[in-house]
Amino acid sequence: PPLPARLPVEGERNVLITSALPYVNNVPHLGNIIGCVLSADTFARYCRLRNWNTLFVCGTDEYGTATETRALEEGLSPQELCDRYHAVHADVYAWFRISFDHFGRTTTPQQTRIAQDIFQRLLARGFLLQDTLEQLRCESCGRYLADRFVEGTCPFCGYAEARGDQCDKCGKLINAVELKDPQCKLCHGTPVVTPTQHLFLDLPKLEGRLEAWLERTWAAGDWTANARHITRTWLRDGLKPRCITRDLTWGTPVPLDGFRDKVFYVWFDAPIGYLSITANYTEQWERWWKNPQQ
Repeated sequence: PPLPARLPVEGERNVLITSALPYVNNVPHLGNIIGCVLSADTFARYCRLRNWNTLFVCGTDEYGTATETRALEEGLSPQELCDRYHAVHADVYAWFRISFDHFGRTTTPQQTRIAQDIFQRLLARGFLLQDTLEQLRCESCGRYLADRFVEGTCPFCGYAEARGDQCDKCGKLINAVELKDPQCKLCHGTPVVTPTQHLFLDLPKLEGRLEAWLERTWAAGDWTANARHITRTWLRDGLKPRCITRDLTWGTPVPLDGFRDKVFYVWFDAPIGYLSITANYTEQWERWWKNPQQ
């Protein structure tokens, strides 16, 4: 029978460990293992040897356009593709004897419930904005094209096979509508720029509070030099509103009238996977995630 779920214990040292959620549309390689899984596993084993109350969770990150693109290439539905690769991932980590207490995934009812709840709280507290975006739409496919469904010529360096989010040659980030000679990856038709409504996280509203919090935590000395540098760079340029919705079908549905045909952007959704994977391990997940005293 499965063991009862491990929960934080009053008066003990409780350690929650996660490693970055591996993206599900491929077979994990040594770089994935070494990059985050192996180091977290080593630390989890050390904590258990010290008799600290330790919970180590991970799981596959399954929403987003990369999954949808790969599923189209393989002639599968996104769910079938995720089921296939989730099993492959689980087998690989089992072969390496990675000691996860729970290895889950982001395509679960708990993920939908928690992500939509966080969204509703942000909405109620005035942290969301509505704005119009210019997006490429392929009329022959009848869909708005997410970044990875568009290819074209890089406006910066002239590379002919740039993606709608980034140029692999010069490394610059691109907005898909800036591409020259854009082409739909699915039917090779020419998409047209069309306005569409989206929801944004009002990051400028949080800037002051975030800076104050960062000064406090930087002073405590737990941040690497690299993490500080990257964060400072973001703040130096001023935070901008960040779009959290996408015109896709594969993702967590947006629970708001006028946006029900959209899903959450994978980067809004995926970090919530740490919470929902823990929630799949135990209904009392908040005791691990909302419990700074223990």
